[in-house]
Amino acid sequence: MDLIKTVQNYITKMVDNVSGMKVLLLDVETTPIVSVVATQSFLLAHETYLVDRIDNKGREKMKHLKCVCFLRPSHESVQHLIEELRDPKYGEYHLYFSNILKKTVIERLAEVDENEVVREVQELYADFSAINPDLYSLNLPKHMPIYGDSPQAWEGRAFQRAVDGVMASLLALKKKPLIRYEKMSTMAKTLAQEIHYQIQQENQLFEFRRADTPPILLILDRRNDPVTPLLTQWTYQAMVHEMLGIHNGRVDLSSVPDIKKDLKEIVLSVDQDLFYKKNKFLNFGDLGANIKSYVDEYQNKTKSNIKIESVSDMKRFVEEYPEFRKLSGNVSKHVTLVGELSRLVGELHLLEVSELEQSLACNESHASDLKTLQKMIENSRISDRAKVRLVLLYALRYEKSPNNAITTLIELLHRNGISELDIKLIGTVMQYAGADQRQDDLFENENIFSRGKNVFKGLKGVENVYTQHTPHMANTIDQLVKGRLKETSYPFVDGSTRDKPQDIIIFMIGGATYEEAKLIAQLNSSIQGVRMVLGGTTIHNSDSFINEIREAYSRFPSSISPYGSRSNWR
Repeated sequence: MDLIKTVQNYITKMVDNVSGMKVLLLDVETTPIVSVVATQSFLLAHETYLVDRIDNKGREKMKHLKCVCFLRPSHESVQHLIEELRDPKYGEYHLYFSNILKKTVIERLAEVDENEVVREVQELYADFSAINPDLYSLNLPKHMPIYGDSPQAWEGRAFQRAVDGVMASLLALKKKPLIRYEKMSTMAKTLAQEIHYQIQQENQLFEFRRADTPPILLILDRRNDPVTPLLTQWTYQAMVHEMLGIHNGRVDLSSVPDIKKDLKEIVLSVDQDLFYKKNKFLNFGDLGANIKSYVDEYQNKTKSNIKIESVSDMKRFVEEYPEFRKLSGNVSKHVTLVGELSRLVGELHLLEVSELEQSLACNESHASDLKTLQKMIENSRISDRAKVRLVLLYALRYEKSPNNAITTLIELLHRNGISELDIKLIGTVMQYAGADQRQDDLFENENIFSRGKNVFKGLKGVENVYTQHTPHMANTIDQLVKGRLKETSYPFVDGSTRDKPQDIIIFMIGGATYEEAKLIAQLNSSIQGVRMVLGGTTIHNSDSFINEIREAYSRFPSSISPYGSRSNWR
């Protein structure tokens, strides 16, 4: 179940099926789907000399070229295609859609093809962005919020997009699953039931070879684990997304001090970048050691005797030896990236912040954690953002504790100049995912799956940082793989099985995280005979997660507005 290869095979089929010089037309949603798995050189090798957007009205007429269209079957894209076919710019058109095409759409396209330029119409189920071989995202845009008029209700367009995306992933992987969902999540139940209905409606498309044990589609809700997306990350892929943001495989470094022009935007591709592929799940210390070994190797070749002991030493070496950048541009890209991560770790005092985050997430040590937290709120070197996140983690853990100090901490935030808007967020998150909203006891068995306190090592300047936390999803998957996941908590939509599943597709409503992606990859490599993929409405870091909740509650009716003022906690 390799999502990247699956999407690449679809793209190869499109461009290989059409011989000769061609143009590839994409829409706003298929552009990132293609760009994260296919390079320009790959497309050129398949005689695709131009890639453009179907909504670009300024394209020239080039009748000598054939046109391959890869579009979502959305209303907007179909409308653009209809306008294109009424006044065709290319000699012939080969239409590929990323999902199931309605009969009415096919009829409309046939009606407008008066010039008889359409040669074929096919469905290729690449309606998701394949980030890792076992991770995909629907990349729901900011203008398409997932919540409707409450945190239990879907927004209509986002719901349809989720249905389409999950259906496409099942068709791409050739799986007809039994569907399970979190019982307490109304949104998970609604999505599960609709996908089951759509599979029944499109039964012929799902006539795959029967597996020994039925595949499982497990639909989860972010509200059941709000802790994972709030934590500072310390493995490469997750760390880059948390501190800098990864968007469609690209990282914007334009705001980095003294950044070279050619490094203002860099590409991180699991498929094209071997160093990134090998190191994406490594912790920051081991990552630094691996990059240092690359630089050491080059030093040996050039007989350079510059002493390199820290991340800043490596960065300086790369800047002073431009021939190194030419020889190993990919590694110099990662040296720059790790250098910026290292700078941010120091500037934002993330080692101190993360240690307390981990303790709040994983350990029951109320007195000492509270004392440390109060000191951090009063520490001017700690960012406001980190202070609010720490109070959020404290409130999530100790909400039901009779001696909690949530009110005291909120008063302390006020006294230390934190904005009313940010303080209000604490009440918002508690209403979104407090203990009464969660299906499982998030903190009860945290240490069962903990790997213990693994200390970072390798490079000077990278201090010891604890990485105890394991996503709550680990517990659920462990029970599922062992055949012990309770139907009372995770019911089937239809049918049931006591067989231990071999193929598991997990979909996270409200967004997955790179920490969870790392968990899935670890389980795939360690559990024999079980294959898993993880998908989500988006891939969150702490900022995007908080912003999504904040934006949703700003739209909800006043009857469910969040509580965040001082009086609400008394």
